[in-house]
This record gives sequence, C-alpha cells and structure tokens, in this order.
Amino acid sequence: MTEARIQHGVGMSPGAFAAAGVGSLALAAVASWSDLLLLVWGRVVPAWEVSGVLFVLALVLWRTFIRATRRAEAVRLPATRARWVRPARNLLIAVAVSGIAWGALGDLINEAEYHVLRPTGPGGCTAVVRETSFLMIGDGEAYAVGRTGLAWGEAGSWVVDDGYRPVAGGTYEMKWERDGGLLLISGTNTDPVIRGGMTDIDCGW
Repeated sequence: MTEARIQHGVGMSPGAFAAAGVGSLALAAVASWSDLLLLVWGRVVPAWEVSGVLFVLALVLWRTFIRATRRAEAVRLPATRARWVRPARNLLIAVAVSGIAWGALGDLINEAEYHVLRPTGPGGCTAVVRETSFLMIGDGEAYAVGRTGLAWGEAGSWVVDDGYRPVAGGTYEMKWERDGGLLLISGTNTDPVIRGGMTDIDCGW
C-alpha cells in the first residue's frame, strides 16, 4: 500500500520517508539505552527486548521506504539530502545494536529476575521489581507501571549484602494507599540492606 501510494504520486515525499526511517531507528536506539519497562498481560518486557522489537520494525520500515522511493520514477531523494541519510542510519543501527546487546548481556550475566508484585494498587498501578546479583552484592530496582503498561525509568533502587534477593526471598512488604504505594525491602539479619530499601510507587494519578 505504501509503495503503491508513492508510485501514484500520493503521500509522503522521499525526504519525509527518509526522515521517518531515520526517526524509527532513532526511537529504537534511544529505547535500547533507556530504563523503560513494559508489562504485557502480566509478562515483563525489559528495555532491550522492547528496543529489539522496535529495531526490527524500523529496519522493515526502512526497507519499505527505500524500495518505494526506488520504484517511483518521478520521485527521487535529492543528492544533497541523501548525504546525511546513510551515515545517520549506520550510526543509529550501531547505537541500537550495542544498546540491545548491552542490556541482554547485563540481564544474562547478572541473572536478572523480574517480579510483578501483587496486589495491584488503585487504578491498576503495579509495582514491578528487577533483581540481580553479581559477586557478593545484590541489586534491585522498582518500577511503577500504570494503565499504559509502560514505566519510564525506575522508581527506586536498593543494594543488599551477599547477593541476596529480598523480593525472591519474600522479605519485603508492599503497602498501598489512595495516593500511591510504598515498597519496603527488609533483607535479613545476615544479608542486610546496604543502601535504599524504601521506594514510593507512584503511577502519576
């Protein structure tokens, strides 16, 4: 449909198509290095998986744009404008791929575990926790996920001694009130919380 519209001279110009292609790659690149998190039907999708999907879609979109403009006889991308397209594309692809690889490697090496805490709060606000451990240190981050299923960055974090994972071990408490929630990480006597341990869960009501 997109290619047919271009061939008949209808729709976006080649410059606009190029900008859209670069924009889609830029979105994937930004997502790959962000702290966003997606919750879909109770399953946690980390940033690197989200950016991986966006990256594949961006490449498909880019290929469609290129094929469409090449097939259009009367519509060509000006040479002066074409100079920035290829370097920008290559740079964004490199940034996106490195960000996806870094995120996936981080989850693998640190044996990341994602937990969706129950019950949920008012308006469906949900607390999601990511726990990792490396050497003798355990790390955790909490995210507040609202109705959209998307969390833009962590709500709080903590560090626990000896690689202990409080949420997996059940040594935590999730309290909800009308205006938000409070996540309390307690740890144990032998594996105490070194830093953090109290996080406000606010979905922005």
